[in-house]
Amino acid sequence: MNQPVPALRLSSFYFMYYAILGAFTPYWSLFLKDHGQDAAAIGVLMSLWYATRIVAPSSWNWLAGRSSRPIRWLQLGCCVSVATFCLFLLPLQFSGLFLAMCIFCFFHNATMPQFEAITLSHLHGISERYGAIRVWGSIGFIGVVALFGLLLDHVPIGYLPLLMLPLLLGLTTSAFVNDYGPAQRSALPAAGAEFRRRLRQPEVVAFFVVCLLMQISFGPLYTFFALYLEQHGYKPSALGMFWSIGVAVEVLVFFYSPRLFLRWPAQTVVLVAVASAAVRWLVTALFPDSVPLMILAQITHAINFAAFFAGAMQLMAQYFPGPLGGHGQGVFYGFSSGVGGALGALIAGQAWRIGGGKLAFEVGAAFAAVSALIAWRWLRPPRAATQA
Repeated sequence: MNQPVPALRLSSFYFMYYAILGAFTPYWSLFLKDHGQDAAAIGVLMSLWYATRIVAPSSWNWLAGRSSRPIRWLQLGCCVSVATFCLFLLPLQFSGLFLAMCIFCFFHNATMPQFEAITLSHLHGISERYGAIRVWGSIGFIGVVALFGLLLDHVPIGYLPLLMLPLLLGLTTSAFVNDYGPAQRSALPAAGAEFRRRLRQPEVVAFFVVCLLMQISFGPLYTFFALYLEQHGYKPSALGMFWSIGVAVEVLVFFYSPRLFLRWPAQTVVLVAVASAAVRWLVTALFPDSVPLMILAQITHAINFAAFFAGAMQLMAQYFPGPLGGHGQGVFYGFSSGVGGALGALIAGQAWRIGGGKLAFEVGAAFAAVSALIAWRWLRPPRAATQA
């Protein structure tokens, strides 16, 4: 008999985790600028958010997979991330910010890949329900990004860490009420040979390369979108509005994702998503002063983020089923999000230095276009599913 899915507990973790991102992703570059950092320094510091994903997810999942109580590693990561985040309450210069970012980002980034594996362990055989749980992350993001946008019109940006601290405490609380699905608790140490065999399959390699390039293309958005809008006369509340629009439509996609995958295969959804990203970055580069076009570009977030991510999770569940999921998530976050995010931030920083925001977003469009070409040519259904 199937165990009921603890949707409320699972959703609470996504809500708090992405609420933190709703404060961090749009506004952290403004906080760093307030601390006297220039564009190149901001690019380096923001790249640490992604660089730590290269090692944190895989190392954390390795430790969890060899533990008799793997959930303790999730709880430890959340507790240490709260403690280290308090460093940002101090008046740090570049070296201090660099050290604080390294420590905080490592422990914070260790948590989500493990939790993705926890969620999928509850959804074994019903992975299409993932979107209905993950959508609460988008709701948390949109609520915080809009609220903080309004607050930061009136509150100095230096108070951002203090405003974010309750969100990290909420995430830690959620970690202590969650656990793995019962079928997975006894099967966490995945067979290494089987995992490596799947990792070498051509369609899996193509999938990770597509995700890597897609993440690089998002570099200008995650690193410099706030500064880009500020240069064109927008206030923080306008930044919050743009992010809110994008995440609002993202919510709809996650809600209706089960119907989406009944109609189209995951690889088709991923292909359309990466192609739409190329268009989005090009519009952002060429028409930053046009509010209607910028709003339209943000609306495509429903496709190039939500649909892409839901499609990627569908493929992950197929490529790395059951106890292989934790190791697969470690590679997904480490290579695609970690390496791709770090390269995206660094490349965006250099493009910004050479040609400003326009060139940065044009470069992002180029990476998304290459990703779409690879998805069209090599991304295929999982081999096991094809044989079945």
